[in-house]
Amino acid sequence: MRNDKKNLIVDLTFEFSIKIIAFSEEIRALNRFEMASQIFRSGTSIGANIREAQNAESKADFIHKFKISAKEADELYYWLKLCKASVFYPNPEEGLFEELKSITLIISKIIGTSKRSQFSN
Repeated sequence: MRNDKKNLIVDLTFEFSIKIIAFSEEIRALNRFEMASQIFRSGTSIGANIREAQNAESKADFIHKFKISAKEADELYYWLKLCKASVFYPNPEEGLFEELKSITLIISKIIGTSKRSQFSN
């Protein structure tokens, strides 16, 4: 049941994950392994769960995977804000925050639309 058609949110989160990997490696190079791991895990999990949702067994499963992505995005925002506020970590580029906000808005819209269609069937 895999759907490999072009998918905006899958593509956006994949490209975002590449940027998150680069930022986490920048932190890792400073021997700040815990923060690097937190950012890597939450930042790449957003796209991984969205990709997994493409194979959802049901509409409820699809929504659940997107909700996990939303939670991971919120967690990533927290870690990035900590980096920005702390003198011990590199400051994330403002573009990461902007992309994360856009991705979060798209995820929220998809969840809302999916819930409405789930209950209208």
